[in-house]
Amino acid sequence: MSFVYILRCCDNSLYVGYTTDLVLRLRKHNEGFASSFTAKRRPVRIVYSETFESLEAAIARERQLKRWTTKKKEALIAGDLTKLRQLSRCRNR
Repeated sequence: MSFVYILRCCDNSLYVGYTTDLVLRLRKHNEGFASSFTAKRRPVRIVYSETFESLEAAIARERQLKRWTTKKKEALIAGDLTKLRQLSRCRNR
């Protein structure tokens, strides 16, 4: 089992990653060992995650989400599928 996750950092920025252990990965982020980006923006918290059967699928989804705008990520986090579809149609929003 693998996961894609979105973290909200203390400065309200978002970080997208993947892991096979969400609890351990969150702890590593908050200890400052998982990413230089999050190490400077602690504490962080998981605001969204998805589960995948394979690590390859999780990595592919992570790559997709990293290309999304902040507005699209926020709509995904909020579960606002209508807004997400709208933002997907118009790349300038």
